[in-house]
Amino acid sequence: MTDEQTAKTVRHDGPGIILFSHLRNGPRTCLALFFFVALFQLIFTSSAWSAEPLRMSVSKTPLSLPIYIADSMGFFSSEGLQIKISEAIGGHRTLQELLAGNADLATSSDAVVMFNSFQSSNYAVIATFVTSDDDIKIITRSDTGITQPRHLQGKHVGTVAGSATHYYLDMLLLLHGGDPRSVQLHNLQPEAMADALKQKKVDAVAIWEPYPFTILKSVPGTRMLPKSNVYRLSFNLVAHKRILGVRDNDLVKLLRALDRAEQFIKLKPAHAMSILRNRLQLDQSFIYWIWPRYNYRLSLDQSLLTTLEGEARWARHEGHIKQEFSPNYLDYIYTAPLNRVRPGLISIIR
Repeated sequence: MTDEQTAKTVRHDGPGIILFSHLRNGPRTCLALFFFVALFQLIFTSSAWSAEPLRMSVSKTPLSLPIYIADSMGFFSSEGLQIKISEAIGGHRTLQELLAGNADLATSSDAVVMFNSFQSSNYAVIATFVTSDDDIKIITRSDTGITQPRHLQGKHVGTVAGSATHYYLDMLLLLHGGDPRSVQLHNLQPEAMADALKQKKVDAVAIWEPYPFTILKSVPGTRMLPKSNVYRLSFNLVAHKRILGVRDNDLVKLLRALDRAEQFIKLKPAHAMSILRNRLQLDQSFIYWIWPRYNYRLSLDQSLLTTLEGEARWARHEGHIKQEFSPNYLDYIYTAPLNRVRPGLISIIR
């Protein structure tokens, strides 16, 4: 067999697999062939992934309105994006769907991002799409005598452990001179809180909308503690790291659709309210109740980074996390897609 014949002895065993035998044309030929194979694999993999819909797990909350609008108004499809949306109650559940491999993207609060960072480094925030300092509320029974945050000391309080409600409750107590460790915490899921109050298993609950509204309507003798600005919640779009770089073009399309949705909220609020009411299956009085409480705006602010760092220090200090050191949260933020859509909305300092 001649050298030329030997060099042509290349067998293809399906996409991405090339076997060489008796290659005698030297290192340059070998290097060129390996480069070709790597390029072929990258193109093949990217094409195959792009053909698959992005799977997004979305928390069923008013915070998710830009996603509801982009879906209802066809903004995703008009950007050329295939997307499959599933819903769950709470960002703590959506992020678990992502980590379990059931979703490529999830919507979660900063606190959920922080708590899970001590267990996994397989995800990153690609954008914040809404903030609020009045989404989480404390609802109490009127027969408990709780009228101020400091009255929560020594009481039984329901909250979703490892979520923004947990962080908010502690910060609220500290702000008003209370000791968070004096509270008898009950880890409850949002849908169980109304019954826990009715059955007097807890004296109060800390929970996000729409549950404060529905509890006040459905549980007689409940009331809400005064609003506090102790914590500004950010709600974020989180991506699994396996799609970063590989599907950035699709992530750009996704963020463009959400940007259009947020402009829609500003320009057509009545229509946006109607979409939210239909998606959450709640009445118009709820929409009026929550409407002024949210700032829908794409961003990656430095405040997200400092909030994650501060929450991690709190979680370690209070014993909610056993690790001695916090992660580097720059590793949990991926700016490339938003930089292609709205670079002026990125203020993260690296």
